[in-house]
Parts: sequence; C-alpha cells; structure tokens
Amino acid sequence: MKILVCISNVPDTTSKITFTNENTTFNTTGVQYIINPYDEIALSKAVDLAAAASGSVTTITVGDASTEPTIRKALAIGADNAVRVDAAASDAWFVANQIAAYAKNNNFDLILTGRESIDYNSAQIAAMVGELLHIPSVSIAKGIQVANGQASVEREIEGGKEVLTASLPIVIGTAEGVAEPKIPNMRGIMGARSKPLEVIAATAVEPLTKVKSYATPPARGSVTLVNEDQVDELVSLLHNEAKVI
Repeated sequence: MKILVCISNVPDTTSKITFTNENTTFNTTGVQYIINPYDEIALSKAVDLAAAASGSVTTITVGDASTEPTIRKALAIGADNAVRVDAAASDAWFVANQIAAYAKNNNFDLILTGRESIDYNSAQIAAMVGELLHIPSVSIAKGIQVANGQASVEREIEGGKEVLTASLPIVIGTAEGVAEPKIPNMRGIMGARSKPLEVIAATAVEPLTKVKSYATPPARGSVTLVNEDQVDELVSLLHNEAKVI
C-alpha cells in the first residue's frame, strides 16, 4: 500500500505573532515552526498502516527550503521519503493543486491530510484534493481502518457517530483519535538524514484568494473578581455591566 501524507509547516502556538509591510505579510522573524499537529496525527496513522501492510509512506510539503527541518522530522517519525514542492503555500487551492499534480503520477492508494492547519484553519485541502483527483474524500475522521482495498472511516456527527466505507484510493482528513502522535527516537532522527527528499517545481496555478491585511485579536479587557459569597453583586454586574442577563 502506497500512502501519501500532506505535511504543512506551521508556527508553534507559543510564537508571538506580528506582521510587516503594513500588516500584509506575516513576520517570520523569531518564529519556531513545527509539523501541523493534525498532519502529525495523519503521519502517525500512515506509519502504522504501512507497517501492517508492508507499504510505504511519502510526505509532501509545499514550501521553500526553510520547511526542510519540519520535513526531516516527518522522516524521523517514520516516513520513507519526502517531496517538497518549491513554492510558497499561497492559498488552499494552490496547495491542493500541487498535491494533486504529484499524486496523479504516483498512484497512491491512500492520501492523508490533517483536518486543518492550525494557522489558517481552512479545512479545505482534503476535499479539494479528492475533487481534483476525482476520488472519494472524507474529512474530520476520528477513526480509520483499511483492509481488502476498502477504507472504513468513522466520523462524529450531531448525536452520535457515522461509519463510511469506500474503495481505495481515497483522501481522508484526520482529526484527534485517529492515532497518537509518534515521538522520533534517536535511530529515526539519524536515519532521517539519509532518507530521500525530492524537490520538485510547482505547477502553475492561479491563486483564488489574496490577503488584503492581517490583524491580531483585540487585547483582553480587565477582569472583575467577585467573592463567592457576594451573589447579589455578581448578579448586578452581569445585569448592569456585562448585560448578559
């Protein structure tokens, strides 16, 4: 079984976020980048599935050379080889087209993505890649089983769960619960240095979106503390100041 895992390079959530060029460009100075956590779940599941089926795992990342430390970590976790599309990830449409263009020529049985990236939270890649490849796609998967050329995908819905089945190939966007993220050991870290990392040119795609400007959330307001025995005061504040009752 050949598995392709889509890996995005995202800022650590502890990073201080600022913008430059009149708030039109994200300032990368001093920002620590990591594997998108949802993509890390997808990768961990892919490694387990490949081990059970004597398969292989390839990762694909859209980004410049600065993303390679993240890609090497993915190799250390257990991917067999990696591909980097040498272009900035301008929007989800552009990224999905790069993934689909590579996948078309390599006959993958299973394509895994994270449910979304933690920087833009668009949750679009899995569905777009499936549409571009004309194969089924399922997003926000909570469980994945693959056997006999079929994928069984569990999702949470309002009031319960649903289980979907489809023949391979399929694109699946993974969420929490699919697998526990793997921590690379020393052997994996050393072995990642010699694993293949192929750099390919991007396919020409017209972006569908353009960033006009970025803005940070407003600063948190002041907090009023009320003793637990001052119920009347709490009710008065909620009614007269917060105006929520």
